[in-house]
Amino acid sequence: MNLQHKAHPWHGIYFGDKAPTIVTAYIEMVPTDTIKYELDKTTGYLKIDRPQKFSNTVPTLYGFIPQTFCAERVAEFAALKSGKTVAKGDGDPLDICVLSERTVTHSDIILQAVPIGGFRLLDRGEADDKIIAVMKGDEFYRQWNDVSDCPESYINRLRHYFLTYKNLPGDEGVCEITNVYGREEAHEVISRALADYQQHYRDV
Repeated sequence: MNLQHKAHPWHGIYFGDKAPTIVTAYIEMVPTDTIKYELDKTTGYLKIDRPQKFSNTVPTLYGFIPQTFCAERVAEFAALKSGKTVAKGDGDPLDICVLSERTVTHSDIILQAVPIGGFRLLDRGEADDKIIAVMKGDEFYRQWNDVSDCPESYINRLRHYFLTYKNLPGDEGVCEITNVYGREEAHEVISRALADYQQHYRDV
C-alpha cells in the first residue's frame, strides 16, 4: 500500500548509498522562479513562502538533502571553523545548490548531486550551511571537483544571493557568510547533518 502514496521529500526519500560523496537532492526552486517556494514540513508539499523581494532570483537549482537536519553537530562544526558563537542549527534540512549546464524548468524533483564545497552561513547566529554541488553526469560542471575550481565571479554571485535574499530596504543584513569551504568540509557538514537527523528523527 505504501507504494501508492508519494514519499515525504524530507523523511521518505533516501539520501543515497554514496553519501556524502554523492547525495540525493530534492529541488524546491529553479533559477527562473520569482516566487520563493519551500517544503511544507507537515504535508510534504511545496508551498509559497513569499514572492522574491526584488530582482533577486536564485542562481542555481536549490533545495535540500533528504534525511538531514541542521542541529547540534552542524552548529558545533560551524562554531569550530568560524570562531564564532553558534548556539544551534537553524532546525531545517541541509540546503544544497546544484549547478547544471542544462535548464531545469520546474521544481519538486530529485536528482543526484556531487558536493564540491559550501558556504558557512549564519542566519541570526544559527548555522544554515549551503552545500554547493554539481549535477552528477553534467557535461560541463563535472570538471569542477572542488569549490576552488569555480570562477570567483560565480561564487560571488551565489554569495550575494544568500546575503541579500531576506533583506528589505533599510534592513541590516541578517545573514553572514563566515567561510567558503571545499569538498572535504562539505562532506563533514553533510555527515554531521545526517547524524543530527538520526538523533532527532530516527523514529519518523
